Amino acid sequence: MVAKNRQLKSASFKIDERKKILTVDDHPIMRQGLIQLIENEPDLMICSEAQSAEEVVSKVIEFEPDLVLADITLPGRNGIELIKDLQAMKPDLPVLVLSMHDESMYAERVLRAGGRGYIMKQEGGKKLIEAIRQVLDGQISVSKKMAAKILEIFSGSETKGVQSPVDRLTNREIEVFQFLGQGLSTRQIAQQLHLSVKTVEVHRAHIKEKLGIESAPKLMRYAVCWLESQNAAGSRWRITH
Repeated sequence: MVAKNRQLKSASFKIDERKKILTVDDHPIMRQGLIQLIENEPDLMICSEAQSAEEVVSKVIEFEPDLVLADITLPGRNGIELIKDLQAMKPDLPVLVLSMHDESMYAERVLRAGGRGYIMKQEGGKKLIEAIRQVLDGQISVSKKMAAKILEIFSGSETKGVQSPVDRLTNREIEVFQFLGQGLSTRQIAQQLHLSVKTVEVHRAHIKEKLGIESAPKLMRYAVCWLESQNAAGSRWRITH
């Protein structure tokens, strides 16, 4: 489908003048929407699409994209692990993360992994296109709120002693923890992350150990409170700015 789109577009635009984007998302409808949005831009094009991190490496080699647009929640290896893989493979290839998750939970992790930007799906098409062009221009693309926070973190002005215990969780564990805060069961989380129930149970056990929590009910309450605090912080910023 993407190849056909490229052939049709070549009649009106020179392909070598358009920046090539590889989009990575496990939802076909989302990928189709991104293809339609990006292909309407005169300076951008979709060179290929993937539904998992495992598909990306071969497609990067084959299509040589100028930018990878990736979700966080993917089957198998998540988006942050994908960024690390691409950094090792092709350090100059920029990755922009497009996610449903609040940036306060993942933007810093994305940048530390080597990503060049983070935008939430609810921001809309116009802001996404702006973020894509910003990253292609060699800049970092995050919201003003996250830019200020990340500047503090990377400049060393943030006090390490006040970091949340949640910061000790791995990228996959933070995904599981967030879904727990949303009230999802182990089976539902497994479906969301394309993992086995047993694997999610292992992640839950590791989370409990790292956070020093003994029981499942206490873990659930902690996750709910943490998620509410993250959302409240974001809401306060949006109201006052």
